[in-house]
Amino acid sequence: MTSPLLFTQEFWNDPHPVYAQLRQEAPVHPVTLPNGMEVWLVTRYADCKAALADPRLSKRQGAGDNARALARPVSEPLTRHLLANDPPDHTRLRRLVSKVFTARRVEELRPRVQELSTALIAPLRGRQRAELVEDYAVHLPIQVICELLGVPVEDQADFRRWTSVMVSASAGREGVPEAAAAFVGYLLGLIDRKRSAPAGDLLSGLVALRDEDDRLSEDELTSMAFLLLLAGHETTVNLIGNGTYTLLTRPDAHRRLREEPSLIPAAIEEFLRLESPVETATSRTAMEPVTYGGVTIPAGAMVAISLLSADRDPQRFPAPDEFDLSRPDNQHLAFGYGIHYCLGAPLARLEAQIAFTDLLSAFPDMRLAAEPYEVDWRPGTLIRGPVALPVLL
Repeated sequence: MTSPLLFTQEFWNDPHPVYAQLRQEAPVHPVTLPNGMEVWLVTRYADCKAALADPRLSKRQGAGDNARALARPVSEPLTRHLLANDPPDHTRLRRLVSKVFTARRVEELRPRVQELSTALIAPLRGRQRAELVEDYAVHLPIQVICELLGVPVEDQADFRRWTSVMVSASAGREGVPEAAAAFVGYLLGLIDRKRSAPAGDLLSGLVALRDEDDRLSEDELTSMAFLLLLAGHETTVNLIGNGTYTLLTRPDAHRRLREEPSLIPAAIEEFLRLESPVETATSRTAMEPVTYGGVTIPAGAMVAISLLSADRDPQRFPAPDEFDLSRPDNQHLAFGYGIHYCLGAPLARLEAQIAFTDLLSAFPDMRLAAEPYEVDWRPGTLIRGPVALPVLL
C-alpha cells in the first residue's frame, strides 16, 4: 500500500474505503507518511485497542523520533508531556495534572461555556450563510481553553496559527521548526508571568505545583502547557465540525435530533466514532518485537494506530458506516484507551453538548451550502476535520 494511494487530498476527504481495504487485506501494514517517516499502520479495532494499552510500545521513544527535526531547545519543552512519556514519568505527570484538571472543575465551566456559545451564535442570527468552522467551531473551544489556562485573549490568534502548522506537519507542511520555536518562546514568557503574578487559572496551578516537593520540571511545565493548549482546542474544533457535517449529510438523523434533543449525548458518541477528530494516535516505538493480527512488527519500528479505522471495524460495530443514535455499547477509541486515555474527554463532551444543543435550537433548518464531495478535509494523519464548512442557516 503505497503513500500516493493513502495520502492524497482524495484520501483525506474520504479515507474510509482505503481503511476498509486495509482492515480486510493488510490490517497491520508498513506505510510511509507524507513527512517521510516509515511506520506500521494498525487498522482493526481489536489490534488497535491492544496496541494502545501495550507497554512494549514506547511513547517517549516515539516522541523523540517525531521531534528529530526540531532543535533540542525546542524539542525537549514540547515532548515532556503526558502523551510523550511512559511510566513511571507518565504516572507522575498525570497525577500532578489531574490535581488541577478534575471533573468537578470541568463541570463548573458549564455556565461559562454556555455564555460563550450564546455570544458566538448571536451575530449569526438573521444571516443567510455562515462558515461554521471559522464563525463558530474554532472560537468556542479556543476561548474555553484560554480562559481555563489563563491565556490572554489577544494571544489566541498567534497560538492558533502555530498549532495549525504543527498538527499538519505529518502532511509535509513547511515552517514547523519556526512555529514550534515561536510557540516555545511564547510559553516560556507566559509561564514567567504566571510565576510573577499567579491567578486562579490552570497554568498558575501548574506553576504552583512545580514549587512543591513533587513538582514539574521547567521542560515538563512548558510541555504540559503546550499539550493542553493544543489538544484543548484542536480536537473539539473538529468534533464540532465533523459532527455538523455528519448531521447535515444525514437528513433523517438531523431531523430526529432536532425533535429529540435528549439524544445529543448519544449523537456525540456517534460523531466521535464515525469521524474521530483524531485520525491516528501519536506514534509509538516498539521496544521489542510485537505481534498484532498475526503480523510481527520488529523492534525499533514506529507504530501508528488508526483510531478512525478502528471505530468503523465491522467486527466490532455492526453496520459501522451507519449513524445510529441507539447504538448499544458504543465503546469507540476516539479518546484513546489505557493509561493515555484523554484527560480532557469530559471537557470535550461538555463543549460539544452545549454546541450542538445551541446550533440545533438556533438553526433547525441549517443545511450544507455545498455538495458533500466539495468539502475539503484537512490534510494530515493526526487531526481530522473539514477545512471549511459553508452552511445555509
